Amino acid sequence: MASRSMVTKALVVTWPSHKVEVTRLSAPLEEPGVCRWRSMAVMLGIAIVSPPSKCLFVHPPVSYYSDRTPPATPFLLRPSNPSFSSSSFPISVARRFDASPKTVSGSRSSQPRPHPDANRELYHLSDKKMYKRHKQNIDLPAILPKNKKKPYPIPIQKMQRAARRDKRLAEMGIEKPLEPPKNGLLVPELIPVAYEVLDHWKVLIKGLSQLMNVVTVYGCSKCPEVHVGPVGHQIQDCRGTGSEQRRSYHSWVKGSINDVLIPIESYHLFDPFGRRIKHETRFDYDRIPAVVELCIQAGVDFPEYPSRRRTSPIRMLGKKVIDRGGYVEEPKPHLSENCMSLLAELDTYGAQFEQPPLSASDTRRLAERTLKAYSSVRRGVRQLMKKYSVKACGYCSEVHVGPWGHNAKLCGAFKHQWRDGKHGWQDAILDEVIPQNYVWHLRDPHGPPLQTALRRYYGKAPAVVEVCVQAGAEIPESYKPMMRLDIIIPDTEEARLVA
Repeated sequence: MASRSMVTKALVVTWPSHKVEVTRLSAPLEEPGVCRWRSMAVMLGIAIVSPPSKCLFVHPPVSYYSDRTPPATPFLLRPSNPSFSSSSFPISVARRFDASPKTVSGSRSSQPRPHPDANRELYHLSDKKMYKRHKQNIDLPAILPKNKKKPYPIPIQKMQRAARRDKRLAEMGIEKPLEPPKNGLLVPELIPVAYEVLDHWKVLIKGLSQLMNVVTVYGCSKCPEVHVGPVGHQIQDCRGTGSEQRRSYHSWVKGSINDVLIPIESYHLFDPFGRRIKHETRFDYDRIPAVVELCIQAGVDFPEYPSRRRTSPIRMLGKKVIDRGGYVEEPKPHLSENCMSLLAELDTYGAQFEQPPLSASDTRRLAERTLKAYSSVRRGVRQLMKKYSVKACGYCSEVHVGPWGHNAKLCGAFKHQWRDGKHGWQDAILDEVIPQNYVWHLRDPHGPPLQTALRRYYGKAPAVVEVCVQAGAEIPESYKPMMRLDIIIPDTEEARLVA
């Protein structure tokens, strides 16, 4: 804090559990520079020796405030050492460091002993890290406005740099370096992941179809709102047709599995690097769940939906494909009863709801298995999307699995007239391939319905998680903060008294 020419003498005083080093400055109190040092010392929480009152103003260590409210003013201590006088110490600045309480003033030869409060600051920092990993309450993802384009998952500056680099290589006549699967070849280590994702996808659809017989799901006939519970909630947040006449109450009807697991479909391509889908040829391609199409392109073989497996990589010069191995005609699909039954297991539209009744223990095990399958599907799809290209429209919910999006003019979102109905393709994120349809969390399914006045005390969870939890599954740790389980829901009369 002070220059070397100002420091003339030093001594040591003792705080209850810390040792304080006091350095004397050979400068009068009235100088502006010394006043500045004194104010800085007060802000930093260090000791000040003031000659007019012959008292030692000491700010306690930081660990002193870890479990109590800090005082508004520094502590005032009367020094017992007669050496503290106005003549010998015009002004002094003290610097704190941890030491044993038994350290003699002015002596530094003894070894300090560890104190219980010495590492409290480190514990406090570790608590902050634990809080970041396991937060108490978190907010849901913000609802994106429909009159704006979605944000890019990859920064636009990074994409522009990559485009300029590819353009420079193309101008020099150098081919673009490609690695699997960007060059059309499979990634061998991701083939087992694709099969595992598909197996868990079947378990998820089958488990939800059986749990729908135990847990009731409602959907609003006028808006996309979904509620899981024996009766629909009474929260007035409907913005659908005729909501003014209903005072924003929802018009509940019996829901289906598509309300819980929102179906996101994509065009199936025999050759993702082949001809692009045009608006006139869009009916020549089948639409299947995007998760299934991603698994097929990652190495899963289906007789019903064949896919081209290249043995030699494609070659690109900038954005132009100079060698794709020629065009290959798509073979006719092989139809059989096994294929049809397998396709019914992979699509939510073919889920069977007529299931025999299950006991309470069987229902609980089924809910836990379904919830585990849901987490495994999301984890596997996230791993596949790191390598395989998946595109999503920046304005609507359309998803396309492949290196380039299709040219079908089916986008009716914001300013689609300016784009002639074409989609604004960009890189997709996980929640666009497997949307998490958030619903209100119901702590007591047999309790009173949720009210509008208490909506800020309620938490939310994905519909799949809420169905499994109400069926008896244990709440996962990652979803507890958004459910707000630690908040006590007051009565309607008590909520009016809350500030």
